[in-house]
Amino acid sequence: MKKTLSIFLVLILVLAVFVGCAQQTETEPEPENGEVGEATSEIAKIGLGHITSIAKSKDLGVDEEGNEVLPVGQVDTVIAAVAFDQDGRVVKVAIDNAQTKVEFNKDLTLKSDPKAEYKTKVELGDEYGMRKASSIDKEWYQQAEALGDWMVGKTVDEIKAMKVKQRDEAHPAVPDVPELTSLVTITVEDYIAAVEEAYNNAIDVEAGAETLGLGTKISIAKSTGLGTDAEGKEVLPLAQVDTVIVATAFDGDGKVAGTIIDNAQTKIQFDKEGKVTSDRNAEYKTKVELGDEYGMIKASSINKEWYQQAQALGDWMVGKTVDEIKAMKVKQRDEAHPAVPDVPELTSLVTITVQDYIAAVEEAYANAK
Repeated sequence: MKKTLSIFLVLILVLAVFVGCAQQTETEPEPENGEVGEATSEIAKIGLGHITSIAKSKDLGVDEEGNEVLPVGQVDTVIAAVAFDQDGRVVKVAIDNAQTKVEFNKDLTLKSDPKAEYKTKVELGDEYGMRKASSIDKEWYQQAEALGDWMVGKTVDEIKAMKVKQRDEAHPAVPDVPELTSLVTITVEDYIAAVEEAYNNAIDVEAGAETLGLGTKISIAKSTGLGTDAEGKEVLPLAQVDTVIVATAFDGDGKVAGTIIDNAQTKIQFDKEGKVTSDRNAEYKTKVELGDEYGMIKASSINKEWYQQAQALGDWMVGKTVDEIKAMKVKQRDEAHPAVPDVPELTSLVTITVQDYIAAVEEAYANAK
């Protein structure tokens, strides 16, 4: 009798252990390969935010020490490409700053090379040269990456609630949180504002999006020095910076799951004395932000504004690889439009030249993470 009872009790204990293990397996699956499990969020939306300033542009003149100062048109475009999950939390983020300078000679002719390649701070990498003056021995791109990593998993409201401190007059909002003390000493208010704008402008992407990339292409080719045109009319100095910006999500097969295309076309005008006449404190908008104000529709043969054409081009890219996008058939409309889409799907939707936008998508793919 005692032996039978003992066997019965053992069977009950074994059954209890089995049921307990089964319940644990259902609620807390063990990670493979002995690694600690980590919750992952899927990309549901992507957004593109940017803030442009010309505040650091310079007039022809002399500084406080009597040294000559030559005219400079400087355009700083802060950029944030951000992926969000369905709950609005940041999944991935790429932060950059296109700090582009157009320099003039004393006679107000153009000094900068209009055909040169102009890079963002991230593209410059160690060449940017912040490390030598950094108290934490970090280059700009490293600090921007650390800031972006800190944002992952947070909502925009949580990011905006970051505690900051003023380091000096030029750095009024440096992170004052333990996680970033040894990683970020740049001022962050514009980057946080760009992330908020990205959230407000976010678009849905196809299911299966895994990576996010940011691509840019910068040109000052339309800048001009003091001179005369073909009709003998005076042409005043102009610093024009065109910053193409593309945020693109890709799936596991490298196909576009969603993309946002924009162009920050910023003009800084000077008078014939070399003084900046554009408002240094004004808000400078991209072509998408300008919307109908950009004014392309009145000259459009297809009755489409620039932002509508950019959106149509982005929609066409969805589901395609970068190689398929690069293989798009194009035609030259005129000298200013050497690569207009020549595919049936876009004939009535896009007449802008697209080579720079395709190149930016290719760069976004190369940089995707």
